[in-house]
Amino acid sequence: MKKTRWRGLLAAAMMTLALAACGGNESAGSKPSNSSATNYPTKPITIVAPSGAGGGWDLTARAITKVLDESGLVKQTMIVENKPGGGGAVFMAEYATQEAKNDYKLFVNSPPIIINNLKKEGNSPFGYKDTTPLAQLTKDFGAIVVKADSKFQTLTQLLDAIKQDPKSVTVAGGSAPGSMDHLVAILPIYKAGIDPKSIKYVSYDGGGEAMAALLGGNADVIATDASSVGEYLKAGKVRVLAVSAPERLDGVLKDVPTMKELDIDAEFTIWRGIFGPKDMSREAKAFWEETLKKLSEHEKWKEELQKQGWEAEYRNSDEFTKFLQEQEQQVGDLLKSLGMYK
Repeated sequence: MKKTRWRGLLAAAMMTLALAACGGNESAGSKPSNSSATNYPTKPITIVAPSGAGGGWDLTARAITKVLDESGLVKQTMIVENKPGGGGAVFMAEYATQEAKNDYKLFVNSPPIIINNLKKEGNSPFGYKDTTPLAQLTKDFGAIVVKADSKFQTLTQLLDAIKQDPKSVTVAGGSAPGSMDHLVAILPIYKAGIDPKSIKYVSYDGGGEAMAALLGGNADVIATDASSVGEYLKAGKVRVLAVSAPERLDGVLKDVPTMKELDIDAEFTIWRGIFGPKDMSREAKAFWEETLKKLSEHEKWKEELQKQGWEAEYRNSDEFTKFLQEQEQQVGDLLKSLGMYK
């Protein structure tokens, strides 16, 4: 009887210890993790536009925060902060070195996050690999544009003229040499076997100034965003020779051929997406992946896309990261062809 009682007491004691151990493990490990996942976000969130007010990054950041708030997908206050300087390079240096663990500061960007990191002049040591890519949300494409009364009726005619005398054609864009408009401009030239370094490229401070130069006769052709030329095309002021899309676009640009249609194996997507810090917590990343997918499907976001004239293209974190790797290769090749690779 004593032995049986002793065994019973021992079994009870061991069960108590086991339960205590389980409780201790939950307290030390899984419970806080689950709590963080449930509670994030617990304070206001900042989305940075690494540019001044009114530009594409600023409009994108404000559209995202507006829809997330109006749809109730994010309950916390969301703030848009403008951080201009160096085409986003100034902000990236600060973000990568000082905000690497800040789950409450995100930012929007586009191909310059790759271009600035790869080009030789004005190079940024930081790029998308110093972030957590969260989602691509929109897409645009490059457009090769001339005045409505230009002697160049087609992209083929333009390329033939450049082949015969590269300096006879003034190409312009709204960004610095080696930046996005310049790369869009030389993409069909490079693919046509012409040395991009022989091209006369003039940079302006923004697409609006580049368009003014074209209409004023100070440039023969400009490279710009396809979404920005619709009004000029409808007004009969310009002719769009080609777009860098994989297939023809809708709307006012529906009759414009793609570069591929013209036997030029060239395609370039001008995407916009949202990024978090490199060392973002798993809880925050999971929250944003789920929330941004819901945003991409929400009617209010679709209304905002239509209002802004943007095309939807959603890629989740893994898909977006893979796409960025592919575009990094393309941008690198173009910069090398210009002798502007770091």
